[in-house]
Amino acid sequence: MIFDTERDRYQVLNKGLQYLTRIFGCIIYVEIKDGKIWIERDGTEIGVANELVEAGVPKQDIVLAFRAPYKRKFTEFPVG
Repeated sequence: MIFDTERDRYQVLNKGLQYLTRIFGCIIYVEIKDGKIWIERDGTEIGVANELVEAGVPKQDIVLAFRAPYKRKFTEFPVG
């Protein structure tokens, strides 16, 4: 996990071995901009946005930034 609290950027990484192959990658990348949570990468099955809503974060404070702006209007979350 990487936390940049000065710039409000947060990242969860996957690093290790899978069988005999080295793996490394970003699972979750989130930024806080203009008071909203911008989910730039969500490699989870359940979805970070769903977890945040379940934890009490209003949907209007979450932006699915990993989706193209023109596609965001078809979600329950703000465009940005």
